[in-house]
Amino acid sequence: MKFPLGKIVATPGALAALEEAGDTPASLLDRHAAGDWGELGAEDIRENEFSLANGFRLLSAYTLSTGERIWIITESDRSCTTLLLPSEY
Repeated sequence: MKFPLGKIVATPGALAALEEAGDTPASLLDRHAAGDWGELGAEDIRENEFSLANGFRLLSAYTLSTGERIWIITESDRSCTTLLLPSEY
């Protein structure tokens, strides 16, 4: 783990999407905590690397087997990590 996740929460939409895809939150959270930011563009990856070094918010984006996208956001103080759909932001 490159950083602590804090309390882990998920929106109802994210939980439903994960269940429909047969994916687990743990697999995505492991990737996020390891610094695998998923399907982000180069600028967002640079921003995450800067944020990791300087204590700002971190964002990962993953596409489930159903095609639905899931975001994972860890707050700057690392107190909380949220799984959500982009439409729920």
